[in-house]
Amino acid sequence: MAVQSIVVIGASYAGLATAHYFLKHTIPNLEKANNTKYKLTLISATTHFFHKVGAPRTLASPDLLPIDKVFIPIEDGFKTYDPEHFELVIGEAKSVDESKKTISVSPTYDSPHNSNTPKTIPYSTLILATGASSESPLWSIPGSHEKTIAALKETQSALPTAKTVLIAGGGAGGVETAGEIATLFPKIETTLLSGNSRLLTRLRPAIGAAAESQLSSMGVTILHNLKVISATPKGTQEAPQRTEIHSSDGSTRIVDVYILATGIRPNTSFLPPHWLTETNYVITADKLSLRGPVSNVYAIGDCAGYSLGGVLDIMDAVRPLASTVAADLGVPGAKAMGFKQTVTETQIVPIGPGGGVGVVFGWRVPSFVVWLIKSRDFMVGGVVGTVMGDKYVKA
Repeated sequence: MAVQSIVVIGASYAGLATAHYFLKHTIPNLEKANNTKYKLTLISATTHFFHKVGAPRTLASPDLLPIDKVFIPIEDGFKTYDPEHFELVIGEAKSVDESKKTISVSPTYDSPHNSNTPKTIPYSTLILATGASSESPLWSIPGSHEKTIAALKETQSALPTAKTVLIAGGGAGGVETAGEIATLFPKIETTLLSGNSRLLTRLRPAIGAAAESQLSSMGVTILHNLKVISATPKGTQEAPQRTEIHSSDGSTRIVDVYILATGIRPNTSFLPPHWLTETNYVITADKLSLRGPVSNVYAIGDCAGYSLGGVLDIMDAVRPLASTVAADLGVPGAKAMGFKQTVTETQIVPIGPGGGVGVVFGWRVPSFVVWLIKSRDFMVGGVVGTVMGDKYVKA
């Protein structure tokens, strides 16, 4: 019996959630309906899932949120599935041949030593969940999780003796990082460049102003309408992360620790150009169904043109995506349920371990709610469940 191949590229929040839901629900329904075997192949450039939500606390303290709590082996989450239905391929997708329906995969640093040759993987259904990458390895995995671990450890080591820290980026990552450093190292001269006219531009101005007020009270200097033009390493034995910063106003400064918390780009460079928008996100022809630019190709998460970014946006899309694929592949009675995107303000931003600012479905929440949802542990309690697929036991 011929086996139909469903391939998911990417194994962060979107890829893991999609793979688990399909293995638990969609594939059994497809096999029952079509009397055909289906196998899901998950392609990941790295062996480990990185809970990047927790990076601001981990980079500031190896004790409050240890590295081994934010990196979990992906393989551990899929041991219960039948090998006839699932395969994990560690490698980097390099190209997609649309006419042949194949994906070329090259080994990465994380690939097993016995799998160091390129592979060509066929697909009948392709789900793109490749996410987006940051310029700094502190926030995403650049091929190998070991590089991100090394970057986190370098920052952890540098902070206790640093006198000056510059953080570039006034979004949630930059604000959260400034709050963590200011709490743990109050004697450090911490500066945050927003790169805009205010902080947290995804939220209403009052929320950004509240964040600025909290950070200022903690001793953080906030500079608006200023960006980093270039950063040149000037490390010494005493200050290995010392960096010379050239700013958009023509000024130059040297800081002991420089943290870049901006610069997101979708991981789509390997895809056919006509699959992409002008800004290199995957075209989603119909946001409600999450269908991609061509037949039998779908997109979910931060790589997709419809996405607003964030974990909530991903979680809301998993079941609608599965319903669309089930309908397209002929499950009787199945129909695309439609993706209902949360467009109202929703973002929780810790500013230190005690609380922060936030909005949930348009409602501004007090600091203790920020603590309850995120600030106390940066949601690390759900990391193992994310890898294991605990949220998708029920359809």
